[in-house]
Amino acid sequence: MSSFAFSVLFVVFFVLTLGLRFWLANRQIRHVLRHRGRVPDEFAHKVSLETHQKAADYTVARTRFGIAGLLWGGLMLVGFTLLGGLQALSSALLQVAGPGMLHQILLVAAFAILSGVLDLPFDYYRQFVLEERFGFNKMSRGLWLMDMAKGSLLGAALGLPLLWVVLTLMEKTGPLWWLWVWAVLCGYQLLMAVLIPNVIQPLFFNKFTPLSDESLKSRIEGLMSRVGFASKGLFVMDGSRRSTHGNAYFSGFGAAKRIVFFDTLIERLSPHEIEAVLAHELGHFKLRHIVKRIVVMFALSLAFLALLGYLKEQSWFYTGLGVTPMLTAPNDAMALLLFMLVLPIFTFVLGPLNSITSRKHEFEADAFAAKHSDASHLVSALVKMYEDNASTLTPDPVHSAFYDSHPPASVRIAHLNSHLGAAGA
Repeated sequence: MSSFAFSVLFVVFFVLTLGLRFWLANRQIRHVLRHRGRVPDEFAHKVSLETHQKAADYTVARTRFGIAGLLWGGLMLVGFTLLGGLQALSSALLQVAGPGMLHQILLVAAFAILSGVLDLPFDYYRQFVLEERFGFNKMSRGLWLMDMAKGSLLGAALGLPLLWVVLTLMEKTGPLWWLWVWAVLCGYQLLMAVLIPNVIQPLFFNKFTPLSDESLKSRIEGLMSRVGFASKGLFVMDGSRRSTHGNAYFSGFGAAKRIVFFDTLIERLSPHEIEAVLAHELGHFKLRHIVKRIVVMFALSLAFLALLGYLKEQSWFYTGLGVTPMLTAPNDAMALLLFMLVLPIFTFVLGPLNSITSRKHEFEADAFAAKHSDASHLVSALVKMYEDNASTLTPDPVHSAFYDSHPPASVRIAHLNSHLGAAGA
């Protein structure tokens, strides 16, 4: 392929993807506003019109903000690629570090810093304007800055050594370097899956305290005993320091598994509802959804790394994206950055395939919860969570198919009600 042909292909996919995302966003806004004035019949006795309209307004505001972010992201992508941003950054760093490993690491680090700085106004607006307007933000600006600083330092401490290993393998291990990199990345991701929730997050971001409500603790332990789930402990996380959104999750592997509840969830839901929510989460574990997702993620990463292994040897891959590859030094860091930037453009249209699998798992976990707890309690918990998170009850079906990993509220609750009907019969 010539560099011109690849440039044309990239521009075509860029325009199509951008156009599709704009179209989906506008569908979502129109659909939500069209149904803003009336609560869906199945929720009429559970959700007030005021709450329904707040959710609609929040969804529309987030979608419009997303359109602005989409425009900005598109401009950044074109600026870094076709307009020569990455080439200029690489050339400037060559003057400082010369060709070699230091130049490559500095290139990735500088790109990450520059991207973060360019996104900073959007991050600030999201937290202190959008979330604030709808009553979700609980963060002070000091805490926000502290989180950002901690995240940046941790990202550097964890990411730079990994980057050095990856770049070294790309340079030293021959044409099949991507197999070695894949093995390293898989091991790293599994390690982080344990360290982030169990070590890093408690040390640097959130406070975790053992669940002190003995009645609730007894109820949860009874559920775990019924489904055969062993846990290292039950903890409550101080999510209310940052947001009013609530959730529950478990982390770790083997005997190190921990169950964590947001304090906002504990405060909002009844013990029966908390049990039902946890039964759903345990359903994901018992039905091996987590393992299946990890396997799929690893398989996709292997395929993409193999593709990168081919592309990084093609001069048209660089020149077609506004970069002149170096002839006497490795181009591995540049190949990584270009691949990371353009891959979403070519794969966005495949989004519904991921949603289909994810929604299937959600239905299966709901069925598991209905079997091991009362489905009506999960329904009431979901309604409260939809209310508290201002999740729209009337999303556009096509937009939802591309973006939502969970089924729409009406579909999901109808599915749970069918379990209630079956139990009644």
